[in-house]
Amino acid sequence: MLGRDRIELKTPDQVRAMRRAGLVVADALAAVRAAARPGLSTDDLDAVAEEVIRSAGAVPSFLGYHGFPRSLCVSVNEEVVHGIPGARVLVPGDVVSVDCGAVLDGWHGDAAFTTVLEPADPADTALVEVTERSMWAGIAALAVGGRLGDVGAAVEAEVERAEGPPLGIVEGYVGHGIGTAMHQAPEVLNHRGPRGPKVRAGLCVAVEPMVVRGDPETDVLDDEWTVVTRDRSRAAHWEHSVAVGEHGPWVLTSPDGGRAALAALGVAVAPLD
Repeated sequence: MLGRDRIELKTPDQVRAMRRAGLVVADALAAVRAAARPGLSTDDLDAVAEEVIRSAGAVPSFLGYHGFPRSLCVSVNEEVVHGIPGARVLVPGDVVSVDCGAVLDGWHGDAAFTTVLEPADPADTALVEVTERSMWAGIAALAVGGRLGDVGAAVEAEVERAEGPPLGIVEGYVGHGIGTAMHQAPEVLNHRGPRGPKVRAGLCVAVEPMVVRGDPETDVLDDEWTVVTRDRSRAAHWEHSVAVGEHGPWVLTSPDGGRAALAALGVAVAPLD
């Protein structure tokens, strides 16, 4: 444990176990991305993910979590996060955010992506791309010896750098530590804030910016889960679970460990396998 927030630092073997859970999540999200198209319901996407997760011998982290009724969160258009899959049918132009968690042998993986169903509004495509870039900028900031607050600063700087009308960062929902529980200390902000604790080897966190085309203020719908933008502007959400090693980060929920995306930012991954 580290500091007053009791941050759980993982051993190399524990990180390897988390990598196995992370790859289950990666496979489930890849299957959902391949399946997503107009005419399918959000419940159809949930079924795709659950099949992949259970076939791998894992269990969906979200199902039953504080009463959540599905295996995925599927959030469409103005829905930011925690959308409950159901009968809603996807249509062309929808912005679809998919968040997935799986637990394997007691260890959790958690990741999310956003896509736009064709024909896509260029402004929606730009939103999705900026949000993904901001996630990778935050992950790249997880250098050993830095501070956790560097992640949020990097996310916000990347969003500010985007061309076009200003975008908003949702501040009420943050990244988090991950390991034997889906949500652990520390919180990982998506904006500038306190410097936070020093980043040390063994730290495992989920970095997950949420960015909107309008005002970042949000409300929660009557289902007590679905978070929507107050002005109903469209939102995007990207997430990866990341382990920090002695020589750099390893993206546990990316098939290549984050190698390609981080190389473009001048950061080398440090896998244990």
